[in-house]
Amino acid sequence: MSIIANISSYIIPLIIFLIVLYGVIKKLDVYEIFIDGAFEGIEIVYKIVPTLIGLFLAVRILNDSGALDAVTLLLKPVSQLMNTPGCVIPVIVTKLFSSGSATSLMLNIYAQYGPDSLEGLTSSIILSSTESLFYTLSVFLMAAKVKKSGYIIPCALLSIMAGVMASIIIANYLFASAH
Repeated sequence: MSIIANISSYIIPLIIFLIVLYGVIKKLDVYEIFIDGAFEGIEIVYKIVPTLIGLFLAVRILNDSGALDAVTLLLKPVSQLMNTPGCVIPVIVTKLFSSGSATSLMLNIYAQYGPDSLEGLTSSIILSSTESLFYTLSVFLMAAKVKKSGYIIPCALLSIMAGVMASIIIANYLFASAH
């Protein structure tokens, strides 16, 4: 295992070296290109900050208004049909907006039920196999200067639903196998 650890500690410096070597061979000003990229990154961050604030605010409003509890109550029969703990539903809904908030909910599940419980296992697999839809789309669409999202959101929701369904099936299988 220590061989892998030694090799992995050299991977990033090796990649940086190869990029610089490529620039030298192609006679590019690597430093200038790096600085231009850094400025571009700062501009993107500046542009997405209002969106990020809006997303964090949306998660807070969902939670504080009781809307998250209402959605959980509404989806409880569906979760029971799928043998999914009801406490996982807020994790799924919150993950659409913010990974950090969903992780916080998962940690609460760990504290209440334990990480090895069906609740903990299900929420862990869901967080690992889905993406923060609105955050990711806002960043990528803004960076790509896309004005109309078209079918992106419905398709992304469909893929997240597939990830959640697969996560639930896997969690139930793993939990049943372990017990």
